[in-house]
Amino acid sequence: MIFAPAAPSEHEALVALVNSAYRGQGAQAGWTTEAGYIDGQRIDLESLRADLAAAPQALILTARDEPDEPILGCVWLEPAEARVWYLGMLTIRPDLQDRQLGRTLLAAGETYAKQRGADRMQMTVVHIRDTLIAWYERRGYALTGETRPFPHGDDRFGKPLRDDLSFVVMEKVLG
Repeated sequence: MIFAPAAPSEHEALVALVNSAYRGQGAQAGWTTEAGYIDGQRIDLESLRADLAAAPQALILTARDEPDEPILGCVWLEPAEARVWYLGMLTIRPDLQDRQLGRTLLAAGETYAKQRGADRMQMTVVHIRDTLIAWYERRGYALTGETRPFPHGDDRFGKPLRDDLSFVVMEKVLG
């Protein structure tokens, strides 16, 4: 598996990948889809580029089998505060989610951050994602007790089909 920061020329492919995993339906839906409670896109090209421009130290780490092959997965990594990095948008192509690439890419993201001084990783997960929260807990993440509001009314992240969505904060101490 080859891990490398995404190049700007790959941003369109990343948008398609993320939207397929987070909003895919039917045969295109992986176990991580949010389509049952959030409609619309997860991200678009303009907002991805704006988010990266607003966080110049952030990057999207990609995963491939070989250097010139298609992107199989990606993860957003960003220094958040002293020795704490934020991990988000962990995405694996829905048709490959049985290859355990998610745990491999998660570990690669943690290693990347640790090599750059991180002691802890932090993330947010939609609070009703019990299966996903349990998956992260099995990989050493714990709920912090902190919650953050869902960006209701900001369609860049999709249109919630429920009024009660929020995020829980999870954190892992990097060993």
